[in-house]
Amino acid sequence: MSQKDTAIHLVAGGVAGTAGAVVTCPLEVVKTRLQSSKGVGIPPTQPPPSDNTANNRKICSKIPKHQEAKWGYRRTMGAMFAYSKQADRMLMSYNCQVQQYARAGHARTPSRMSLIQCIRHIVQTEGPKALFKGLGPNIVGVAPSRAIYFCTYSQAKAILNQNIPPDTPIVHLSAASAAGFVSCTMTNPIWFVKTRLQLDGQHVTALQCIKRIYAKSGIRGFYKGITASYMGISETVVHFVLYEGVKARLIAARSVDGVASDQRSPRDFIEFMGAGAFSKTVASCIAYPHEVARTRLREEGDKYRKFWQTLHTVWMEEGYRGVYRGLGTQLVRQIPNTAIMMSTYEAVVYLLTTHFNNSFYENT
Repeated sequence: MSQKDTAIHLVAGGVAGTAGAVVTCPLEVVKTRLQSSKGVGIPPTQPPPSDNTANNRKICSKIPKHQEAKWGYRRTMGAMFAYSKQADRMLMSYNCQVQQYARAGHARTPSRMSLIQCIRHIVQTEGPKALFKGLGPNIVGVAPSRAIYFCTYSQAKAILNQNIPPDTPIVHLSAASAAGFVSCTMTNPIWFVKTRLQLDGQHVTALQCIKRIYAKSGIRGFYKGITASYMGISETVVHFVLYEGVKARLIAARSVDGVASDQRSPRDFIEFMGAGAFSKTVASCIAYPHEVARTRLREEGDKYRKFWQTLHTVWMEEGYRGVYRGLGTQLVRQIPNTAIMMSTYEAVVYLLTTHFNNSFYENT
């Protein structure tokens, strides 16, 4: 692959990522809020028993003095013991119910809002601009992130095609893994700042957020949650393997109809959008728990420290629904985002290769 091909993929990846990020930024904010431990909760209609249950022993044991004189010392002590045992049984029963409730997949936290309710709540409490929190770092980061990713993916794919059987699933899988690792490592600080801004309920600028993180944790603070990002490479691998497979079948079907492989029509870009949306949906459903873990790791505080510890904590406290919290919003966001990104990428690559009279499509 020539330097001209590399530059084309850099530009196409940056433009594609920026277009998708700008259009779907409100859904990104809602998804991050739903994934966090605080979330955007609705006060429960029937709150769980409060800590006063543990104090029932003290309340019940305080028998008025005139009753002590009436019933006598023995009956007074018997009443205290009976009330104390009853309070213990009530507390143990409540703990058992809570554990069974958590195992059944229900959280002890307040019920969460739906997508529309969350958007309405953010607009009412923080203003419409809050739906675009983190857009600055997103725009700053998405262009180099996608550019690095697509460039690394194309370079790795070209190198692998020269050394092993070309265009096989192992080529696509290895190239996608290499691209995801390089992109995550180089751009994680940008996404860390973006997540902190989206979770913050106050009007904090990106510069203030950066200063706060650096003052508290130094450079290492910007890489908190990077292990979850590395785990997320599996999602990207599944996505691109499926996408390349569907894309190859579409091109093969077009060649059967007598259409040259280097020609593009509006129908091709619609098919690429569908292929991108389908592959990303399947990949997101498979690897989604790493998204929740990554958001929790990027929160302020020390409750969530490591990837597996975070998943275990969320599972124990919120059940299996906790590790898939916000999946609906993620799918709603990813489908248009991926469709826009992949179609824009293919369109920009095609326009630039046509303009520079490049033979990229003949070599891939």
